[in-house]
Order: sequence, then structure tokens, then C-alpha cells
Amino acid sequence: MSILFTVFSLVLTLSIIVTIHEFGHFYFARRYGVMVKRFSVGFGKPLYSIVDKKGTEFSVAAIPLGGYVSMLDERAEEVPDELLPYTFNCKPVWQRMIIIAAGPIANFVLAILLYWFLFVLGVSTVIPVTGTVNPDFPAYQAGVRSNQELVSVDGTATESWQDIYIQLLSRMGETGSLSLELRELDSEQVQQVTIPISQWMSDQDKPAPLKTLGIQPYYPEIPAIIGEVSPDGRAAKAGLISGDHILSIANNPVSDWRAMVDIVRVSGEQTLVFEVERAGLIRKIEVIPANKRLEDGSTIGYLGVGVQAVHWPDSLKRDIQYSVVSAWIPALAKTWQMTRLTFDSFGKMLTGLVSVKNLGGPISIARMAEDNLESGFEAFLGFIAYFSISLGILNLLPIPVLDGGHLFFYTIEWITGKPVPEKAQMIAYRVGILLVGTLMFVAIYNDLLRL
Repeated sequence: MSILFTVFSLVLTLSIIVTIHEFGHFYFARRYGVMVKRFSVGFGKPLYSIVDKKGTEFSVAAIPLGGYVSMLDERAEEVPDELLPYTFNCKPVWQRMIIIAAGPIANFVLAILLYWFLFVLGVSTVIPVTGTVNPDFPAYQAGVRSNQELVSVDGTATESWQDIYIQLLSRMGETGSLSLELRELDSEQVQQVTIPISQWMSDQDKPAPLKTLGIQPYYPEIPAIIGEVSPDGRAAKAGLISGDHILSIANNPVSDWRAMVDIVRVSGEQTLVFEVERAGLIRKIEVIPANKRLEDGSTIGYLGVGVQAVHWPDSLKRDIQYSVVSAWIPALAKTWQMTRLTFDSFGKMLTGLVSVKNLGGPISIARMAEDNLESGFEAFLGFIAYFSISLGILNLLPIPVLDGGHLFFYTIEWITGKPVPEKAQMIAYRVGILLVGTLMFVAIYNDLLRL
């Protein structure tokens, strides 16, 4: 069931984003009088299709991992003289540029609309307050302490942990210093600290900026009470159920959920005696945690249980909501922020400041889509917005076979007054296919390593 849900999450995400992308091409092609032969969601044999009054076939195809818009074009087929005015290649170069650019632009518009909707709907988040700060790490040495709110990173205000992660990730691979502003929870006085960085996190496959600084976010005390229990996990097979309060493990008292996790993580395939309270009665249950392999190759003990919902104090909650009119401002700012982060990441990979191991392929996308879909409607919309931005940026790269490559050729044609020779375009397309193929190979290879 999990694999099916992962595949469903990937198909749903790609279908939404690619359909919007192709609609951008379709809309402006129609607007400038280009005959659109087919608008397909997916590749391969059409499973369902209808034809409109203008002769465009709208279809859903068998392979739901993309889509395309097919326009009438002399370069691809013979066209009767009476239809020449409706071909893509006969349109003025500026119209062709707009038609091609409309796909990536539609992805950015989708992101803006989704962020606008989320800001109107309202987002409930927790105030970013520091928990444990490790004395041996840079943050503590710079003056960061527990129970402080992180107000800003490098001068940019941060209202949530997500804001902080985005700002910190934007500094990945850089050398210089991080500037943090903090304040005590019962004070308005702001303290500024500076943390030196050198090629920061450049060698990390899965960046963990807070962990690298030695900061753990604050969490309320979490009692060692089991919430969800995986039906196929070792806990369920041993007889643990939702609501069990774990008092001790192997005669070691368990004060909270973290203490329980710490014991289980180092006890893979070892027999542990759990003392639990259930319905007012104390009972002992033998459990053997399974070994679970992590992405770095290490293994940890794994029970297959989840924690009960954490109840945050109202004083540490923050509601972020805007009116229908004012929400456009943070929506545009958020889109620009994520666009800049994506551009920076691409640039740092190309220059070697960030490891290419951070590049993810379809398996990573599927997993992220699944996680966000499980996290709720708002989280999934936020993921679609970010992925839509990433797809828009990828398509704007000046690589032949991508929209950006076409725009590059049309820009040369617009400047010189004549198209790039067909032979030169064909050579460039072969190079483009090689580049895109290499990119996909590295991404899929990274996915397989993570598995």
C-alpha cells in the first residue's frame, strides 16, 4: 500500500505541475493563432481524449510522468499552403519567444497563487525557540543559548523554523559569517551574534544546518506514550498498542519519549523488556527492535511506533494570516525567496560549492510528495508550489531541448534577424540531450544510493 501511495503522490504532483506548464504554452499558442494539434497529460497511447471545435485533441495518456503540447510546425511535417499562417515556425520571433517562455512562467504563476491561497487560508506555526544548544558547537560559542527566539537570519525576519531553514540553506557552501538575532522569551531586547562559516555544509549529502550549528529546536516535554503502531512493526507483533505508557526499558527508567528512542536506537535485534502502564495496570512485554538502515549506511533499532500528538503552549504558537488583498505581497516574496534559493543551489552545484549528491530524482520527488501529502493539504500545496518553481527554473536553463535552449536560439534570431542554422541547432540538441541525460543519471544514481 505504501508503494502505491508513493507512486500516486508522484503522479498527482507531476500531473498538476506539468499540466499547468503545458497550459502556458497552449494558451499563448492559441492566442497568437498557432494550431495546437494535441494537449496531452502523460506520454504514450491516449487512454481518453476529446477534440474541441478548433481541432485540438485533449488527451490523458498511459504514462503519467509528464505531458506535451503538439503544435503545427513545418519543421516536423508537411503543411498545406492554406495552413501555413497557423504554423508555429511562421510566427514572428517575439511571439515564438512568448509561447515558449509561457510554460515556465505558468509554473511561477502557479506558485504565487498557491502561496497566496495558503496565506489567505492562514498558517499555524510554532515560534522558533532554541532548545538544547551544544557547548562544543559554533552556535553556543557565538553566544546562542536555550530558550531564545530566533528573530532573524542575516537580516531577514524569521517567523517559523521553515523560514530559518530556508535562510540557512541559502548560505550552504559559502565562507564568511552567519548573523543571527535572538531575544529572550520574556524580553524585547534583541541580541545579535555572528557565527563564522567556511565552505559550510559543502560536503553534506543531506544538509542539516541546525544540527551543524549545534542547535536543537525547542519541543514541549513529550511523554513516552505510544500513539500510532505500525501493523507490520516489531512493537505490534510483541503486543504493544496505542496508549501504552512506557515506564522503563530493561530496568532503565524512561522519563520521556526521547529517552525511549535513545534506548531503542542502540538496541537493534536485542531483546528488551518494556514495563508499560495500560488501563491502570502495569505489565511487562518483551520486544526485539528491528535493525533499520539509514542513508549514511549506519543502522538503528526500530520499533514501528509513533508519538502521540504534541500539544504546544499557546504562548509558543503563531498564526500567520493575511487578507485576500494583502496576501499577494508575502506570496510574491515567498516565490522570489524560493526562486533565489533554487538558482543559488544550481549555481553552487555547477561551481562545486555544494555536492551534486544533493540532486534528487524521481524517487526523491515521490518520497517528498508522499511525506507532504501525508502531512496534510497545506503541506502538499506548499510542496507543489516549491516544485513548480524548481521545474520552471530547470526549463529556463539555456540547454537545448529545454525551453531555455529554444529561447536562447530565438534570442539570437531576434538580434541577428535570421534563425540559427539547422545544422548548428541539431548539434546543440545532441549536446543538450547528453547534458539532460547526465543530469538525470546523476539524480537517479543519488536516489539509488539513498535507497
